[in-house]
Amino acid sequence: MTRISAPVNAPGTDAWEGLVTTALLGTDRRTPPGTTPGPDAPAALLDAAAVQTVRRRAGLRPARAAERPQPAPQDPRPALPSAAARRLAMLLADRPGPSGGGRRGAAPDLMELLPQWLAAANARGFAPPPQALPALLDAARGRTDLRPAVLEFAGPRALWLARLNPDWRFALRATPGGGAALPPIGDDDRIQQLWQEGLFAERVALLSALRSREPAAARDLLATTWATERAEDRLMFLDSLRAGLGADDEPFLEQALADRSRNVRATAAELLSSLPGSALAARMAVRAEACVALDHAQIAQPPATGSANEGPGAATRPTPAIVVEAPHECDAGMERDGVVAKAPAGRGERSWWLGQLVEAAPLGTWSRRLGGRTPEEIVALPVADGWQGELHAAWCRAAVRQEDAAWARALLGEPSAPEAGGPGAVSLAERAKLLGTLGAAERAEWVAGFIAAHGLSEAFQLLGVCAVPWAAPLGGAVVDALNIARDAGSYPWSFSGVMGLAERCLDPSEAARLDALLAVPDEPENASPGAGGYWAEAFQRLVTTLRLRAAMAEELGTA
Repeated sequence: MTRISAPVNAPGTDAWEGLVTTALLGTDRRTPPGTTPGPDAPAALLDAAAVQTVRRRAGLRPARAAERPQPAPQDPRPALPSAAARRLAMLLADRPGPSGGGRRGAAPDLMELLPQWLAAANARGFAPPPQALPALLDAARGRTDLRPAVLEFAGPRALWLARLNPDWRFALRATPGGGAALPPIGDDDRIQQLWQEGLFAERVALLSALRSREPAAARDLLATTWATERAEDRLMFLDSLRAGLGADDEPFLEQALADRSRNVRATAAELLSSLPGSALAARMAVRAEACVALDHAQIAQPPATGSANEGPGAATRPTPAIVVEAPHECDAGMERDGVVAKAPAGRGERSWWLGQLVEAAPLGTWSRRLGGRTPEEIVALPVADGWQGELHAAWCRAAVRQEDAAWARALLGEPSAPEAGGPGAVSLAERAKLLGTLGAAERAEWVAGFIAAHGLSEAFQLLGVCAVPWAAPLGGAVVDALNIARDAGSYPWSFSGVMGLAERCLDPSEAARLDALLAVPDEPENASPGAGGYWAEAFQRLVTTLRLRAAMAEELGTA
């Protein structure tokens, strides 16, 4: 039996913060709980801090006598290099400053570097120092975006600790079975037992693991209990079929189109429309083709000046237009195939139905329907009666769903095009999604061209989809645009989002190039007062952060 003794007036959950505040204010103005003012108050404060320090390091709350915990499991991974372990302690000790105001100072934001550090450490397969586990779990508790990387890095010992501290129970919920190992693929009896008897999170994890290795086996396992599952569970299980989705899944998904739950039916239809060869995709193509056609008599334009056909008697070359006749009703067959009949507020029903049909139709439909034209030629065609926005937006969604890079390029257009929205994209968010269908190098090149033509004011969302570290052309475009913004004499705060991304995503090798921007520039006429100093401070922080990232990579052996 183990007993942990504690004073009667033991500090509670926020005890450490209270003790820190008392130390800052001084014991003559504030005393620790259970202590009276006087000469003994400083010693009482130190005693309370010592007790609380032991508790924090132990990762265990005071409790009644209980059985001694089982020893923590061994972590077979190699230990962190000593320099990297020291760096981790620094990153975890950093606390974000106050959020008020636009000035951040020249010091790097270490907590924002922690995700990148964790990714590199996990890629190398290192194990954390045991003494860092409480701070890692505390960091993950406060930031849900850190949890997957932290739990991967922290390993089995973190789960052992999480069972002893209610504050860290999120680690058990985030790990299927609270860290219990899933049955090995091929152990059919244990797989069936876990599928039939396991908790929901364990069953989702099992299905996902099986799907990643044996897609057909995962689908067959789901089919064994599909009819008896709750609607919300069917939806989650069905979503797991996105990984490894293929033609063999079509019969199961076709059956799901008749499900009792509208959300399940909609998800099944979305998955089927991602398979261009599916029967649903063919049905949607027929419906969409009935709504979209070419009209050669709609528009006629003369040949361009200087063309070979120009001259006496030269005939005008007709430029056909796309004409649209949206559906007049949403019939039962359309609803079964995933078309939502009720339009959102502010949307016309016919345009709402049209968008869903075009979005679900295979993009290969349109070359056949529109005279054998390429995606670029189709997107360049005029669209009659104001339907261009709706039609192009639906093609954007289809290109993203079907991961069609050729259509994505056509809809994005040239990054230097005067219209910042491109020929097809209707918003920055739409363009960011289209860029996600392209390879990393092409994506970076397009965004670099966009920044060179339009500056940084609209580029934030686009930068967020680019691979890290940014490729040289993209990094150069960002630095050049920041330099131009500095020379314009405005304050840097409107570019704080881009600057923050640059700190995390710019290649550390760019630090040397930025050295020339560290000096306070001469302020141009009509410049904002003191703007040059603020820019120098921002560039100093950027350079310091880049060099810190380079040191982190070297310490982890990833440079």
